[in-house]
Amino acid sequence: MVYRHGLGGLLAILLVLLSHNAARADQIFVSNSLPGTVGEYTTAGATVNPALISGLPFPFGIAVSGSDLFVSNRGNGTIGQYTTSGATVNPALISGLSGPVGIAVSGSDLFVSNDSGTIGKYTTAGATVNPALISGLPFPFGIAVSGSDLFVVNVGNFVMGVPTGTIGKYTTAGAAVNPALISGLSSPQGIAVSGSDLFVTEVFNGTIGQYTTAGATVNPALISGLAYPMGIAVSGSDLFVVNQLSHTIGEYTTAGAPVNPALISGVPYPIDIAVVATVPEPGTYALTLFALFGLVLAGVAIKKIEKKWHNGCGWAYQSDEKTDAHGPHLPGLVGGGRPFAHFLGYGAPLLIFMTAWAILLMYAA
Repeated sequence: MVYRHGLGGLLAILLVLLSHNAARADQIFVSNSLPGTVGEYTTAGATVNPALISGLPFPFGIAVSGSDLFVSNRGNGTIGQYTTSGATVNPALISGLSGPVGIAVSGSDLFVSNDSGTIGKYTTAGATVNPALISGLPFPFGIAVSGSDLFVVNVGNFVMGVPTGTIGKYTTAGAAVNPALISGLSSPQGIAVSGSDLFVTEVFNGTIGQYTTAGATVNPALISGLAYPMGIAVSGSDLFVVNQLSHTIGEYTTAGAPVNPALISGVPYPIDIAVVATVPEPGTYALTLFALFGLVLAGVAIKKIEKKWHNGCGWAYQSDEKTDAHGPHLPGLVGGGRPFAHFLGYGAPLLIFMTAWAILLMYAA
């Protein structure tokens, strides 16, 4: 009984601590063009540092990879590299660009859209791969990468009152898949991809449209009533949107339901956004208790082996199915055989369950 009560208490404490330590603490980074800053916030709406990086020449696009943060500076035609802690790595990692706007990172590759109607490809170390990987685009703006696919927002114009904004699909090697995968958009700006879904902001309509990566329309006005939506980012089942005119960051679900339309407010002239999902490592106490649980479990197994299996001539199985004042004892799950088999039947399932449960708690969104 002491073993059983001890294990139950230990299990409860362990689950509580693992749940506490597995709490997500996601970061939001926002580029602010007129003050020339990048601000840091949390997905809970807290302000970490509204000017994490400052003194930038009209920053526009923003992308994050690991601990690296890349910013396109439209004012001086550069891509700057910083850490997500705000330290400067190289303020002109890439230079000589023609009005860089959107930026996306995939592995060691950087893709940059330019006012010159091109998409340039570079490495995250600053090396030029192809400054005109894709050319002849009608005012490319936001870009997003998914695997070997590159999606480009082309703002376009109004021709005789008809909006001509498009989403083009290309490969990361620069080959055209469909330059007008989605068409008829009203001044599209930002784009985010999640699985087979594309989310696109349209500033004139004040909407976010949902499409598939194959070009099918899911809902052209999934979210509406926005104040000049620009950048957009997706994290899990959440969408985060920059509303430039209201100086806010709104949070919605990927199904279009509002979570908090003004999650962050008072943001000075926001343009683009990046969300970084972080899962902290389990705390020291949780790890210690997990190890302790394993030791106690091993002790229980050894106790059972000594008590139930050993006799003067060797090892022989005896049933665990007995009843005392406290009720029936838990029977062994594997009968017969040697002590190791009994341990596998009695202790391993519990240990496997605890391990799987801990992993789910630590990494669940």
